[in-house]
Amino acid sequence: MSIIESDIDVLSIEWYETNKRIQHKQTKQGRNITLKFLRENPDLKEGDILWQDQNTAIVVEIEPCKCIVITPKTILAASSLCYEIGNRHLPLYCEGDDLLVPYEMPLHNLLRAAGFLLRVEERKLNDALKTTVLPHLQVTGTDNLFGKIPQLSTSS
Repeated sequence: MSIIESDIDVLSIEWYETNKRIQHKQTKQGRNITLKFLRENPDLKEGDILWQDQNTAIVVEIEPCKCIVITPKTILAASSLCYEIGNRHLPLYCEGDDLLVPYEMPLHNLLRAAGFLLRVEERKLNDALKTTVLPHLQVTGTDNLFGKIPQLSTSS
């Protein structure tokens, strides 16, 4: 038996809740649920199925939020932007040719003063770019940017 759309119960979360290990939330149909990820951060994405039985599926929906949207025209502009955002340890999201950052007025003012062409829009922040290097761990097979660098540098 397959789940039909009317049997889907949505759990709405904010972008900053996608990596929280423990949460007490309520679905749109009023189910109280507790999420507990004890071993690792969950990294929830839009459409993830959290629970399913024969009659119902509880599915993640990420709420839209106010974002700074930048569409860099050159690789230099993109790298400069990434440097400024990374220097502040802020999450960065990519959607098509757009780079998105959760809205913060100081960052918005800084990027505007630096000459970046910005837009402020309501968007869903789903799937942050992963660039964290974990020290003393085997990086082969990881799916973050820095985990792929050793693979690329040894494959030539």
